[in-house]
Amino acid sequence: MITEIKNILVALDLSEIDDTLISYAAFLSDVLQADKVYFVHNIKKYEIGELFEDELADINIEESIGEELNEKVASDFKGKAEWEVLISNDSYTESLIAYIVNKYAIHLTLVGSKNRVKGTGVVSGKLLRMLRCHILSIPRETVPKIEHIRVGTDFSSASRRSFSMAQVVGKAASAPVSAVHVYNVPLQFAPYLPKETLVPVVEKHTAEKGKKFMKKVPGSENIPLEIVPGRSSSIPETLTEYGKKKQTDLFFVSDKGGNTFSSLLVGSVTEELFNEDMHFPLWVCK
Repeated sequence: MITEIKNILVALDLSEIDDTLISYAAFLSDVLQADKVYFVHNIKKYEIGELFEDELADINIEESIGEELNEKVASDFKGKAEWEVLISNDSYTESLIAYIVNKYAIHLTLVGSKNRVKGTGVVSGKLLRMLRCHILSIPRETVPKIEHIRVGTDFSSASRRSFSMAQVVGKAASAPVSAVHVYNVPLQFAPYLPKETLVPVVEKHTAEKGKKFMKKVPGSENIPLEIVPGRSSSIPETLTEYGKKKQTDLFFVSDKGGNTFSSLLVGSVTEELFNEDMHFPLWVCK
């Protein structure tokens, strides 16, 4: 897994969230000492429709939008890293972003959380699966700061990747890292065992498994683990509420995982987290 972030891609969609993405990219690129930040916008001409064809016949849309974004980034990007604006016209934004990630050796892609702001949004399950780099989803009006870092884990070997990246960022930002695991009581046993018996057994098993797992995580002696019951809420809802309650500035998860009592699989918890009304940035480790 890549833990050195040198090239960052920021997906812009000309909505209000672009301001947040540009300022956060400047902040994060300084924290991680990145070399270059690429800002990309994909123009979908077919969305303009026939209604404006005549009005736009003599206008070079790519050039006009490119000039506008260059001026915006030049004004709002306060980071030390070099930057470049890339404008394209592609029918499939996810495919375009995946192409740029490979071409420019991107280590981290920043996208706007599409849930709390009006805009086209570029986050999707397809994008999560296609990109071979880390993905960071940023809610609108996120304050560029990293003081409290959380890692969501399901105790799988795959989820250990998120600890490595979280510790790198934590060290760079001088921020403590803590971990959280959400467990659910297996419903298939509920009809046969009383809750008073089942819950303590699951809690004990989860706590023991957590201790064994954390011993295998390098540097985990300074990472506290909190085990949270899922109760009636889904795991994504529980993690979202937990992160909000704990005033989380950055939440890490891995793109794959899974065990008996919880799951952080893409297409499951990780993808569902993107669909939650998050109040903090979500970093998916690849």
